[in-house]
This record gives sequence, structure tokens and C-alpha cells, in this order.
Amino acid sequence: MTPVDPILWNDWHPVAARCMLDPARAHETMLLGVPLVVTINADGTIAVQRVDHAALHQDERYGLVWVCLGTPTRGILPIPEADEPDRPIVVVGSVGVRASGPRVIENFLDLGHLGYVHARYLGDDPHTRVLPYTVEPLPEGGIIATQCKMFQPQASPAATEGFMVDYIYKVERPLATCLYKANPVQRDRFDIIFLIVQPVTEETSIAHPLLLCLPDGTTPAALRAFQQTIFMQDKPILENQVPKRLPLADGAELPIAADKSSVAYRRWLSAIGLTWGVIRADEKARAA
Repeated sequence: MTPVDPILWNDWHPVAARCMLDPARAHETMLLGVPLVVTINADGTIAVQRVDHAALHQDERYGLVWVCLGTPTRGILPIPEADEPDRPIVVVGSVGVRASGPRVIENFLDLGHLGYVHARYLGDDPHTRVLPYTVEPLPEGGIIATQCKMFQPQASPAATEGFMVDYIYKVERPLATCLYKANPVQRDRFDIIFLIVQPVTEETSIAHPLLLCLPDGTTPAALRAFQQTIFMQDKPILENQVPKRLPLADGAELPIAADKSSVAYRRWLSAIGLTWGVIRADEKARAA
């Protein structure tokens, strides 16, 4: 099979969360248009097979099952904080979204929607203004947004009052991003939220969020429920965006000052030549 997009074809992507797999049945999914079957063997190991039985690479890390359909050009996304003894990984659960992978990542980077879509949690009416922040390229590729600040009434399940939350966003892979967010108890340290997207088709995705939070008395179940609430508020917004693929041409969608990270993300995808799940500047938009 000819690779649909060499950048994504030769990279690693999650295709399942171990905690969501049922040993009694096979889990059918898809990656870059390729049907896959994921099963748990009697010894507890996980097997991933293409329906056409072509070769693939697989691994398991951070509670997720990872697959590369081509020849890996690098390892699985590194998460150094996963090795910190006081920072357990909480797998939030896999959520299907009728939107392209780049659309899902871009929405995660959008500071401007917090006070509207996530009112009473990550923002509120009197504090919708996005303060100036900085976006820079990362040395190894990707972008980083720093000096981001938003007032949040309930930044996490442990928050007992609203406060001005410091944010740092990073995008190190086309379909993986993370957010460093001030912990409401240890405000000099950060909780970390990863959003890693499985590209199913060009216009559908599965989101695999991970939480790496500091101990503050919140149970994993409460953390998972809080993050699921936030994501389910985003889901209808994402699924109603037109087109479902992300336009990369400058001016294709009118940006505002708060969209600096979104603009930088689109330009980076354009610069590296990504074609999957996007509408490139030299391409006419397909019907949504």
C-alpha cells in the first residue's frame, strides 16, 4: 500500500487504551484508513494485526497501545515526566470525534474558547480576554506557547477557589500536544495534560488524553471524570466545524490575536508538508 502521508505513516500513533480493552473480544479500529484488530493474548500481551495481514510495528507505553504502519523515523513520543515517582499516569479514555486530527489538536491550543465553552470550569464571562502570550518554534520541531494566563473558577477537581492559572502549551508531533498547567495546591509545579490523536480517516479521529497530575487528594476516577466533562464540552464544537479538515492557507479562517498558537501550528504543519487531515494552501477545499 502506498503511504497516505509519509510523515504520519512513519510515525507512532495510539490505537487503543489497555484499560478499555476486553480480553473476551477483539477490538476493531482504524489508523490512517487501515483497518486493525487489537486483541489481548492469554498471557496478557497485546497483539495488533492489520486486516490485510501486512506488517506493522507495535509497542505499549503510558497505558496506550501504539502502532507505526511504516518504518519508524523516531521513537514513541517521549514523556519524561512519566518517570517522576509522584506523578502517576491516568488514562482518561478514548473518545471518537468526527473531525480531523489537526482540528482536534488546534482546538486544544485555543485559549480563546475556555471562558465560553468551559464556563464555570476553565473560564467565566468576566474573564474571557486572552492576555498576550509568546509562541516560539521548538529546536527539534513543533511549537511552544509560554506566558499564557487564564482565570479559572475550577481549574481541577482539587481547586477550592478560582485563580489565575499559568499555562504552557507544547506541540512536538503533528498529532500530539501537551499542556503544563499550574497545580491548584502546589502552584509552583505543573499538572500535565497530554492529548494524543489517532488519525482514523481524514475527517474522523480518536482522542487519547493522558493526565500526569501531582498528588492533591484527588482520586484517578475524579480526575478522569473531570477531564471527560471538559472534552465532551469540546466534542460538539469540533464536530460542527466546517470544513472538518484543517485549512493551512493564511487567511483561510480569520485569526485574532488570541489565535497565535493556532496560526503557528498551522504554519508548522504546512512547513513540514503534512497532507493528511488538512487542506493545503494549493488545494481546493473538498465538500465538508
